Amino acid sequence: MGLFELLLLSVGLAMDAFAVSICKGLASGKVTKKEYLLCGAWFGFFQAMMPLIGYLVGSNFERFISMIAPWVAFVLLSLIGGNMIKEALSPEEDVSPGFDFKTMLMMAIATSIDALAVGITFVAVPVEVFSSGRLVNVIFAVIMIGVITCFISMAGVKIGSVFGSRYRSGSEIMGGTILIFIGFRSLITYLDTSDSLSDSDTIFGMLIPLIGTLLGSAVIYAKKARISDDMRAVLVGSSSGIMVSIAVWGMIEPAIGGLNKVSLNGIIPVTICFGLGVLLQILLDLLVPHTHVYSNITEGLKSRLAPEIKVMLTEVIHHIPEGIALGSIFAAHFIKTEWISSSVAFVLAVAIALQNIPEALHVSMPLRDTGTKTGKAFFMGVISGIPIPLLGIITVVIVVLFPNTLPYIMSVAGGALIYTTIEEIPQISSNKDNDKGALAFVAGFAIVMLMIFLKIPA
Repeated sequence: MGLFELLLLSVGLAMDAFAVSICKGLASGKVTKKEYLLCGAWFGFFQAMMPLIGYLVGSNFERFISMIAPWVAFVLLSLIGGNMIKEALSPEEDVSPGFDFKTMLMMAIATSIDALAVGITFVAVPVEVFSSGRLVNVIFAVIMIGVITCFISMAGVKIGSVFGSRYRSGSEIMGGTILIFIGFRSLITYLDTSDSLSDSDTIFGMLIPLIGTLLGSAVIYAKKARISDDMRAVLVGSSSGIMVSIAVWGMIEPAIGGLNKVSLNGIIPVTICFGLGVLLQILLDLLVPHTHVYSNITEGLKSRLAPEIKVMLTEVIHHIPEGIALGSIFAAHFIKTEWISSSVAFVLAVAIALQNIPEALHVSMPLRDTGTKTGKAFFMGVISGIPIPLLGIITVVIVVLFPNTLPYIMSVAGGALIYTTIEEIPQISSNKDNDKGALAFVAGFAIVMLMIFLKIPA
């Protein structure tokens, strides 16, 4: 391993610490120079020490370290992230900046423990920067990793503090959510025996729709943000057009093509599974207590859940088929399905992210307008999008293990998407002339269709 490879490795190892540092800055607002240095020193020191320990213990403990590291990172980051969210939702205005010994120790361990395995690789793939002995090269490598992590972490705190000082509660919630996801990513990558989730494209692809949810929810921090009836009609129309286009061109059409390769009438099983998807959404409507905010209609089983929870659950139901659809397309990418283009996975992820912006807005803004604390309204909007990456990952694993189920799962997702879209339109559309909403629907449908089928010369 030469100097350039070591540099790339150092930057890669620092990314988790960078993300956590941004979260610290978000939660703390104004940060002093001492706290910049403190954060950089904590993360840099542990990021350097873990590979050194890994190298010293050698390959004898490789299996044990690989087994325990993901669980430790998941537990610690989940605890820290959950505590950040709890503090953001608490009535107290003063939030501790969290640079105390206990907090920094937990974060430093959680973000660096995977680097133990990197130290073990130094045994099998020696560092060769100097002509001196192996130990000298390893010490140089860990110092380089520590220094780079230190500076990157300091930059992360600065970036987070710039945004966090203005949007304290929402920033803490976003930061806590990021920490939990980092831990979750580490765990699911370890648990996935198919190795399909080891591809970083999957993790990133599953997060793209959640980015749209975050952006939509964050709009409520604009103090004068209000949605007119005409704008709501446009948002609903475009979102619905995108969803229907995904269902038709991204799910149903390729499923028919895939089944036609093994059966003369592939449309028959597609139609049956389409109906099962509709039935799935009907059952969710009947069983899950949820409230459509603009029409004030509550459906599902009777429950004592808080009103804001019921509003959030409306979008959770809506996002369930999106997660299945996204997961099935990424699964097709991994099993190298010939009847689905490899670019469709990214296209659908972006399309779902775009329509998630107004959907998250339709959770957070009505809650804020009815008196819910802004940070909590933001949180409810973000949480509504969580089913997409979770169900997406589950669907990927199922299809990778049972490849023949892919066209059937896609047909189910298509039916569920169509039903939930048609059901939602009259709940939140305007009572006024809906020409703008109709045009937005057509535009959303056409844009996704163009994205899926457009051929760009290599």
